[in-house]
Amino acid sequence: QVQLAESGGGSVQAGGSLRLSCAASGYTYSGYSGSCMGWFRQAPGKEREGVAAVCAAGGRTYYTDSVKGRFTISQDKMLYLQMNNLKPEDTAMYYCAAGNLRHIPAIGWVPQTRYFPYWGQGTQVTVSS
Repeated sequence: QVQLAESGGGSVQAGGSLRLSCAASGYTYSGYSGSCMGWFRQAPGKEREGVAAVCAAGGRTYYTDSVKGRFTISQDKMLYLQMNNLKPEDTAMYYCAAGNLRHIPAIGWVPQTRYFPYWGQGTQVTVSS
């Protein structure tokens, strides 16, 4: 039974920072190239979108364009998302996810929900202007 648990969400003003963490149990983040963990977010009335992912035991990272240069994904025993220079449009529920793809994604790939079967319950991030 894979379980993912996020923490670290909260309310900040624009320009502030937050660090999200995700603890995984029952999931082995192996050195297999297609083994990936990621962060997704969903704002009210919008579809869940990929924010960042790390694959191949941290060897490759991926970001959606809107967070490049502001967010950093990393992993050791946990998965992290360091979010700097937050903007009101970053307000959403943030989810941790894990999955095993057939191959390591190409450079420039944006994580997509259909490749991640395991999900946490989410942590809310609210950024005020």
